[in-house]
Amino acid sequence: RFMQLCAGRISQLINYESLANEVGVSGPTIKKWIGLLEATYIAFNLPPYWRNISKRVVKSPKFYFYDVGLACYFLGVRSSDQLLAHPLRGALFENLVVSECLKQLYNVGLDNRLLFFRDSAGNEVDIVVDLGVSPILIEVKASQTLTKAFTKGFKAVEKAGITPSSKILVYEGEKKGKAFDFEATDVYSLEKTIRKLIGNLP
Repeated sequence: RFMQLCAGRISQLINYESLANEVGVSGPTIKKWIGLLEATYIAFNLPPYWRNISKRVVKSPKFYFYDVGLACYFLGVRSSDQLLAHPLRGALFENLVVSECLKQLYNVGLDNRLLFFRDSAGNEVDIVVDLGVSPILIEVKASQTLTKAFTKGFKAVEKAGITPSSKILVYEGEKKGKAFDFEATDVYSLEKTIRKLIGNLP
């Protein structure tokens, strides 16, 4: 049951007490269990990007599985049709993109550069590749179309006084290239996009 509940919380801010209440154990016990998942490379926490920013920025980490297929297993997803209809489809797609980015950065010893941004109003950018001065922003959307609404998180980061070096949207559609004020790419081009980003890292 613990693993099923964890899978149901992927791509969300970690709330140890809430999870403890549902499982029926103490908060410290939940922290130990999640620590074991991290130590065995089953799951990981993505820390927030908050330094040198207003206190209104969220400072709790987000929770992900390294293998999104394992998350699907614990959620009872057994087919592509089930996945398309699942209420956590967006969270699973985000988990896929975040974990792949992390793995690519692990390969070059830069995994500690991967963060996320979220302010107290709920405006969020799923991935921040921290370059020290001008971060790379990556937003993830389980959508086949591009809309101006997808710029909301990027604008929140800029409003917080951060100037990104680039803004990228990973989505399920086919159109790639410049759209609104970001660069759009599909999930099939994800590895190429990540390698390009790594190549730009100092």
